[in-house]
Amino acid sequence: MAASEAGLQHIIFANGKRAEPDPAWQEDGKPLQEAIRQLHAYFAGELESFDLQLAPEGTVFQRNVWNKLRDIPFGETISYGELAKRVGNPKASRAVGLANGQNPIPIIIPCHRVIGSNGKLTGYGGGLPIKEKLLALERKQLRLL
Repeated sequence: MAASEAGLQHIIFANGKRAEPDPAWQEDGKPLQEAIRQLHAYFAGELESFDLQLAPEGTVFQRNVWNKLRDIPFGETISYGELAKRVGNPKASRAVGLANGQNPIPIIIPCHRVIGSNGKLTGYGGGLPIKEKLLALERKQLRLL
């Protein structure tokens, strides 16, 4: 995880496509303590909504998509097409999918809740097995801690 004074900026999966932290980052766990506490509670099945200051960096379009992701209720999924409608551009499902894939704060900004229009799981930065486990956790079918 990485944060600035503005808030949490990144969660990077160890085996994900963005596994290397920026060399300019300095290690300091103190600003991340609350994020760690809330993630632990989420994985234990005790937290459904995160309350953290977030500061994802992206284009205006990407930030709009990421904000709409935060409106998807815990335990529910929507399609990329539905997300495009919620963003205000029903024909932009591919662009929405690309923005979804660039989400720098997965789990907390719940991009895992977006699935294909056929109901199947689609790509996830941490891998489809992790996406499947996150959705099972939210359906109370799994406890990770």
